[in-house]
Amino acid sequence: MSFHKQPKDDTQHQNHLDGAAKILGSDLQEEADRSGLDNHFQRWIEDLKDVNNPELHQIVVDMQELKAHFNGGAIDKDVVSRLLRRLGDNTTKAAVFAENPNTAERVVKLGDALSAAAKQVSGAQSSAEQDLKQDSAANS
Repeated sequence: MSFHKQPKDDTQHQNHLDGAAKILGSDLQEEADRSGLDNHFQRWIEDLKDVNNPELHQIVVDMQELKAHFNGGAIDKDVVSRLLRRLGDNTTKAAVFAENPNTAERVVKLGDALSAAAKQVSGAQSSAEQDLKQDSAANS
């Protein structure tokens, strides 16, 4: 007997998007201390992979890095802020790939939540110059 994974429907994806936005809108340190955050990150990564769109590859890579960072113990707010900021930008751009308008709306809300979480983690709004400097240093 083989196991065949049932594809998720839009309602399940929308529920995951709503859940991710809710977590990002709360205290991230408190969420990081909860055991369910790892599972939520994994579901999010699986949802992205299920879409099978090469344009979403960087989001998957950043999500995997974020998940690994949260599992690594001490949280480096600069790394988390950089990843969340990039995820916010890329997630907002990815909304165009959603076939269902309700899903697209939730993807945009998630992108906004990621960007807001990046600001929460960094403790202040970053300027574009600081963003470029951090991205350059991270890619060196």
